Amino acid sequence: MATVASQVVLHPTVSQSIKYGGTTLGRDKAYRAIQYFARFYAWFLLSKGDKEAAARWNALKTHLATGRKLLRLGKPLEHLQAALKAALASGPPGEQITAIGRQIGYFGYLSFDALVWVNAIKFYSFSPETSNKVSRLANRFWLAGILLNIVSGALKSVRLAKEERRLKRSKVLSEKDVGQEAEEEMRLSTILASRDATRHQLIIDLLDLWIPATALGISSMNDGVLGIFGLITSVMAGQKQWQSVNGKK
Repeated sequence: MATVASQVVLHPTVSQSIKYGGTTLGRDKAYRAIQYFARFYAWFLLSKGDKEAAARWNALKTHLATGRKLLRLGKPLEHLQAALKAALASGPPGEQITAIGRQIGYFGYLSFDALVWVNAIKFYSFSPETSNKVSRLANRFWLAGILLNIVSGALKSVRLAKEERRLKRSKVLSEKDVGQEAEEEMRLSTILASRDATRHQLIIDLLDLWIPATALGISSMNDGVLGIFGLITSVMAGQKQWQSVNGKK
């Protein structure tokens, strides 16, 4: 019995899960996945007329959303630092400008989102009008950050595709020594990895943008669709964090 227990408790997957859960980002993505599943499932239950069960899942969604705001209280400064680093770095102007704008957008979003949290826990109560205004500002900054990241990702994808074609053409047309060939293979491998990461983030952004857009009344998607979108992007981002934490590619 002890052997079976040790095999379960000390299983590599369990150890990797503990390591993943030990990171703030890992926990946030896990909570987010449950939060958006709860959003979808509450909508599903309401569509079936089960209001009592839907209320439980809505409560879970609300409390997870509030808890995640607490986890993100320090993140505005991270995005402000990232904006400054992007401004000081060299790179294609279009990608640099959109990267700076994206970081400023997320700084604004998370700053106003912290005020939403303060109001939600009743530490300081805003008037309904002020609360609504703060929430709308948070969603506007969030949507702006996502849109800028989509533009940045599109520009980067085009640039990487050009570099990939150039390297492949160069490899075919010219003869090189072993050192040069190995260097170009490494460069091509780096470009392909960067291209895949950029496409991965583009998919996340293209799904996530509907959440603030709907909150602002720009789109009219129901909670079922938004819940599924949020669940998909949470799993995708969580998978990336899992690979990062556990040293997998």
